[in-house]
Amino acid sequence: MSSIATRTGDNGTTSLLYGQRVPKDHPQIEAVGSFDELNAALGFAKATCTDTARQAEIELIQHNLVNLMGELACAEADMPRYTASKFTKLADPDLARIDTGVAMLETQNIKFDGWATPGANLHAAALDLARTAARRAERRLASLPAHGRTVRPLLHHYVNRVSDLLWLLARQAEKT
Repeated sequence: MSSIATRTGDNGTTSLLYGQRVPKDHPQIEAVGSFDELNAALGFAKATCTDTARQAEIELIQHNLVNLMGELACAEADMPRYTASKFTKLADPDLARIDTGVAMLETQNIKFDGWATPGANLHAAALDLARTAARRAERRLASLPAHGRTVRPLLHHYVNRVSDLLWLLARQAEKT
């Protein structure tokens, strides 16, 4: 078994999907890192949740984020290769599932008084941490076109809706 410590990053660089080396503070690496943080925050929210259906919903989002990160970790020049690959890509049904979740929660008339104050309970706080991580990842994603990296609109839509969903889930969790 090979070691996780390859030492190839000791010089401050890392690899994109197909091997191109970039600085560790490259905008694409910052974006991928932000989505990785979101994935970890969702893992914490999932671990604090006692509802198995909700855990499964969060895990689906985590799987979608892995797919999204794969796409973001690809250099612009390698996008045709990535598009033709067998890698699973974020798709319209993934966004539709999040939209359905938002709509379902909105029918519950979740009450809130202005700005949320996180921390009513552990699960609500975990969801709010995930929500703020999602907003940071969204900002990193939005910055990529200024650095020459095209981003499919679906990726913007997805992370924006996930943030909305997490906000609603946190408000719902405050009531339990």
